[in-house]
Amino acid sequence: MAKKVRINGCVAAAQAAKYADVDVITAYPIRPYTATMMALAQMVANGELDAEYIVADSEHSQLSIAHGASSSGARVFTGSSGVGVQFAYELYSPISGSRMPVQMMIADRTLDPPGDFGSEHTDALSTRDMGWLMGWSCDAQEAFDNHLMAFRIGEDPRVLLPQMVCQDGFFVSHITTDCDLPDPGQVKEFLPPYKHPYPLDPRHPVSHGPQIMPEQGPPLQLERARAMEGSVPVIEEVHDQFARIFGRRYDPWLEEYMTDDAEVVFFLQGGHGVTARHAIRHMRARGAKVGMVRMRTIRPYPTERIRESLSKFKVVGVIETNMGLGGVSSGGSLYAEAVAALYESDRRPLVFSFMAGMGGEAIVLKEFYWMTNKMIEAQKRGKIEKRTHWVGFEE
Repeated sequence: MAKKVRINGCVAAAQAAKYADVDVITAYPIRPYTATMMALAQMVANGELDAEYIVADSEHSQLSIAHGASSSGARVFTGSSGVGVQFAYELYSPISGSRMPVQMMIADRTLDPPGDFGSEHTDALSTRDMGWLMGWSCDAQEAFDNHLMAFRIGEDPRVLLPQMVCQDGFFVSHITTDCDLPDPGQVKEFLPPYKHPYPLDPRHPVSHGPQIMPEQGPPLQLERARAMEGSVPVIEEVHDQFARIFGRRYDPWLEEYMTDDAEVVFFLQGGHGVTARHAIRHMRARGAKVGMVRMRTIRPYPTERIRESLSKFKVVGVIETNMGLGGVSSGGSLYAEAVAALYESDRRPLVFSFMAGMGGEAIVLKEFYWMTNKMIEAQKRGKIEKRTHWVGFEE
């Protein structure tokens, strides 16, 4: 039976793994992801979920076990946060290169230093070019739904890629919101059993492994690139199927909020979009034509959609919540891709970065007001004051 519950993002991710009837769970504790590991452990112990639950001795082992389990034909769920994501870095390319649709829940936290429990996306974004599908959820409902859709997308024979389903530490992972859990029959209709075309099976020997001859490398990389590009229509199909079965429709790429007549917009991803909506309503009441464009998927990057969307506005303020030190903007990493997407447009807005939410800090309403004023001032001047603003450290 379908039911409404009040849960946080960590538990929502665990519930999605349960509904997906995963076969193998690999775990190693690190906050804030630990709450997902604990919830799944309780489900297995209580007999709610029939899965092999393996506690590894490190994040590296955790992803290694997940790789092997997926190679053997199991539906696999794992996760981590912060420096744990980094410790497993060696495994991300082999998993995607061998086309194993491992699913990984990331509950973001800032890297050391300062290592704080909170919402900074540097941990997951440092892996963004390793061939994993990747997107962010803004609340528990979206976390649950995105996990189900990610299994369906990654396991599609046209794709066969692993997935990072990300959510902001604390602001999504540990804040409870209402979440509709579906009837299990709906999930069975939506998500077929996982069946890899080339599982490791002694009855039908195949060879898996990342170590190959140099001349084999270019075709492999091209195949992986084509798989990522080929996931685009699958992502759109799966979102349509999800809406038909569950009655909740998401744009697979972007959420646009109050953008119909907007002149300046925030461009961001993740849980701070919830606060942004409140700030935008308040600024609208004061006469500011401000809106928000929130990315739901970052890999594959929706270049055409972003160009089409952002070119409508006069000023775009990219809220980073990640570190891209020494990069194009000397701030975060999202600015460069937004500007690149706009390069071929005949209508290019002014674009600059806001470094906000760094170290896991909240982005509070007064900071959204300050950023709105900066965008409006840039619109009036017809040029940006500087490429990157550190919010809370400037007048």
